[in-house]
Amino acid sequence: MLTSIHPLGERARHNRWALTVGAFVTAAVGTGVLLGGILGWIGHLIPGEAWRWPVAAGVVAAAGVADLIRLRPPGPRRQVNEDWIGTYRGWVYRGGFGAQLGAGLATYVVTWGVWAMFALMVAVGNPFGGALIGAAFGLGRSVFPLAAGRIDRPSRLTDFSRRMASLAAPVARVTGFGLVVLAGAFAASVVLA
Repeated sequence: MLTSIHPLGERARHNRWALTVGAFVTAAVGTGVLLGGILGWIGHLIPGEAWRWPVAAGVVAAAGVADLIRLRPPGPRRQVNEDWIGTYRGWVYRGGFGAQLGAGLATYVVTWGVWAMFALMVAVGNPFGGALIGAAFGLGRSVFPLAAGRIDRPSRLTDFSRRMASLAAPVARVTGFGLVVLAGAFAASVVLA
């Protein structure tokens, strides 16, 4: 999918890349907000407060460790359908691709962090907090097409594809480490509270 949305491709389709990326990011963030709000509301329905942050810390720590030991997370093994690009109008694939990424589980799940974010949305225990987490989640899932902003000729597309493939393992390690650090912060806040 990353190699499908770039200035060179959008120009060939007579579309403006800035519009494509804007719609993509808006849809991803909007879907994250909606999902986070719903999960935060569900968390609000679960009684008690004492369980929230210890459980969140445990889930986030487990997700980080699972990423660090390269345990493959459950979830679909599919990307967005690139056939949409030639079949539908620009606003459909722009928004559709963004919404699928913002939902988290509609596309290939490469990190346990996706599941950890869902747990945080529930643990926060209110729709507004869940929506804020969802917004950050959707934004984080949607920024990668921005990296393709300099692709204006085929050689740059090839270089970009190679660079993204080479970064997959280091990014997974950084994500796992980041989740463990986040879990430590949650645990410290529980102990200090």
